[in-house]
Amino acid sequence: MKNGVVLAAVLVVLTVLLLKVEPGRAISCGQVDSALAHCLEFLTGGPGPSPVCCDGVRNLKAMTPTTGDRRAACECMKEAAGRYASLKPDKASQLPQACGVQIGVPITKDVDCSCSLEVRTR
Repeated sequence: MKNGVVLAAVLVVLTVLLLKVEPGRAISCGQVDSALAHCLEFLTGGPGPSPVCCDGVRNLKAMTPTTGDRRAACECMKEAAGRYASLKPDKASQLPQACGVQIGVPITKDVDCSCSLEVRTR
């Protein structure tokens, strides 16, 4: 749990630093990080995602209606996944399903974000 608190604090600082939107992106990495900040405990091996975490996943889906938005979010999640060695890849891939949401963006550091990221409804 202590690791989760430290990771959450680091993520909050990174969110503040990344809040500016990059040119050509409709969604910023700060917005993506903020949407998933409450998911760190689950992503590092904790129990099922919290309701606040799942709200963030739903918000992320709402913020990424276009392929360009999903590609930008994918790059942000890929960068974030690479920064945190304690993230469990299986937990990351399970997160959307655990929240009952299909976001159309894989959460993994190995994804090719240039591939088509189709819209999924559910």
